Amino acid sequence: MSATHQVRKAGVVGGGVIGAGWAARLLLNGIDVALFDPDPEIERKMGLVLDNARRAMARLLPGALPPEGNLSFAASVAEAVTGADFVQESLPEREDLKIRVLADIDRATRPEVLIGSSTSGLLPTRLQSEMAHPERFVVGHPFNPVYLLPLVEICGGEKTSDEAKERAAVFYRAIGMRPLHVRKEIDGFIADRLLEAVWREALWLVNDGIATTEEIDDAIRFGAGLRWSFMGTFLIYRMAGGEAGMRHFLSQFGPALKLPWTKLEAPELTDELADRIAAQSDDQAHGVSIRELEKRRDDCLIQVLSALRRADYGAGETLRLYGEGLAAAKASTPAKVDETQALALHTATVLPDWIDYNGHMTESRYLQVFGDATDAVLAYFGAGPAYVAQGRSYFTVETHIRHLGECREGEPLKAVSQVLGADAKRLHLFHSLYQAETGHLLATGEHMLVHVDAEARRSVPAEGEVLAAVTRLAAAQSGLSPPDGAGRQIAMPAPK
Repeated sequence: MSATHQVRKAGVVGGGVIGAGWAARLLLNGIDVALFDPDPEIERKMGLVLDNARRAMARLLPGALPPEGNLSFAASVAEAVTGADFVQESLPEREDLKIRVLADIDRATRPEVLIGSSTSGLLPTRLQSEMAHPERFVVGHPFNPVYLLPLVEICGGEKTSDEAKERAAVFYRAIGMRPLHVRKEIDGFIADRLLEAVWREALWLVNDGIATTEEIDDAIRFGAGLRWSFMGTFLIYRMAGGEAGMRHFLSQFGPALKLPWTKLEAPELTDELADRIAAQSDDQAHGVSIRELEKRRDDCLIQVLSALRRADYGAGETLRLYGEGLAAAKASTPAKVDETQALALHTATVLPDWIDYNGHMTESRYLQVFGDATDAVLAYFGAGPAYVAQGRSYFTVETHIRHLGECREGEPLKAVSQVLGADAKRLHLFHSLYQAETGHLLATGEHMLVHVDAEARRSVPAEGEVLAAVTRLAAAQSGLSPPDGAGRQIAMPAPK
């Protein structure tokens, strides 16, 4: 049983930027969430974060996520965590507050329930000091936006069990994250210590009038930041050493470490410096609201993550594995359908970047939706990602698409799939694409697929359970009338 199946309900304590991000990630992984935060506007703020998360994840993994979990708002810490299978605390960075509330959470939860803290630098040994069951406490430090960025630093205290750290890693991985185990307790853990060094140097550059906030951000986003999205500092500097590698780099650039290039002691954050930073930041934002900036950030992250997924590198590999896990989970619990009727297995939403210059969905996206519908049918009868991993697959060899209506931005789509014929090597599919709310037919796609040995790159007969399943499905649908447009060819009408 997967970690997400074991965790059906989560308690989230603290609903600020990080806590709301956690709640959104959990909900979008099909986990019910009870959220406590004393902010009287927590429901409105959480709703905005969840809207952004839905929008982002629908673009990052269209049609892949499970049914969304249920969100409830608790009136107290105890109410939020009672009956929870997992708890994530995301309170302000006050050690005394966290120690007290974590002890309250400990008393209100079953002894085996994992309790994670989102602290960005407080030591877990101190945080678990008042808990009756400290062995199940871990730091699970995420990064904003939690629903998109995969990194989560896991750090245990002196009384944390190795089992708890491993269980936490398994769970975080199951909801699409990349756990990073912090070997030893240290203030700030790993990532924040690196970020803090850059942040302190940036403050000095502003304090000394050398650069504005915008110029410093440009130095990162047009330079090293682009590399950092897929390779870290050490691997990049290894390449900077040429064929001789890291040792040559260290010998060539090591002496610069003795030069006064950095100031690791932060400048005093005077009112004057704070005012200067705030004013420059206002100028840099050009009047764009925080919520709009969040959408721009998410859109850019989606493009970077999607590109890295295609390269199967860095965070892209984590995203690929997460997507494959979601697909496998769907395949292991197939929808209950009447196989004697066309199968409604795939839904989608027309995203903003699917729209062309005419204001409707571009041609390539119709093919994408039909391809996703084909994948849903293949997964239904057992030829999904796990089957492909065994070296067998179905390749599409012929496609005919008819465009019958316009797909507008934001419209919900539903694909209905019919098996027109099949044998050991071939599968003949016909998809009808509807506007999900109105039932209006928007397009049809007819496809011939061939079963192949992916390594040999040649067609071979399907065997075993997959052949039995596709044969069963073809027989079940053999009594259906051919859909309108099946077998059509592109041809000018004969002159009258």
